[in-house]
Amino acid sequence: MRVRPRAWVGLAVWVLYGVVVVVLQKSSGVPYTDFGDSPSNLWRGAVVSLVVGAAVLAVVTTWLGWWRPALHERRTTKAKWTVIAPGLLAVAVIGNLAGTTWSAVSLDFVLAALALGVFVGFTEELTTRGVLLVGLRGSVAEVWAVLISSLCFGLMHGINIFLGQSVAATVPQIGQAFLHGLTFYILRRVIGSLIGAMVLHGAWDFSVFSLEQAGGSSPLAVLAIVAGVLALIFFWFAARDAHEAVGDRAPDPAAAKA
Repeated sequence: MRVRPRAWVGLAVWVLYGVVVVVLQKSSGVPYTDFGDSPSNLWRGAVVSLVVGAAVLAVVTTWLGWWRPALHERRTTKAKWTVIAPGLLAVAVIGNLAGTTWSAVSLDFVLAALALGVFVGFTEELTTRGVLLVGLRGSVAEVWAVLISSLCFGLMHGINIFLGQSVAATVPQIGQAFLHGLTFYILRRVIGSLIGAMVLHGAWDFSVFSLEQAGGSSPLAVLAIVAGVLALIFFWFAARDAHEAVGDRAPDPAAAKA
């Protein structure tokens, strides 16, 4: 690693990503509440900023030398049963897709929503449960690293207030994102890779935008809430056997053998 993991480094990258996205989305002239109205709004208002954000993150992560710890766990959790939480969220995604009247969604919108899903999954996961988590692991205990990174993930959605969404609509979104952050963390710990969280995250956003565009409803929507509540309970079990700290907080191999 070029830079030793520290909480302030991870937080700095989180802020940098947030600034890039806010500036580009604000300059697009498309309010957040109108993103899903048309393919052009989705491309201009969201996707372009995410592509630029992805490029910035790739450069920063490469410079830090953090790709391996950002994307992979050294060992997975023994509490494999905690996968119930992200599993339920995956079922909720299927419910969204099943509830979407696809004949009411244009191919252009599907392509834009797919691009959104791919880049939002990559950028937001790499920022929070990638680089930020690595930095926090170098400074605080794992449970705190999870809570802080998930809180930052929730607060990341607070920028929607500056993009035209009401405070009343944004506050619940922040809370839901916090719970989803715990859910994605559990998936990372269970499978040992951030890639799964990127895919599930992207699939969730794609399914939500598609469902809203079609004006449909999901018969399994409540499962997303259940998944979040369970993640709030389960994350401790997935975190307690993590030994992923890097730098000063890394366990001493000799002490571990003793």
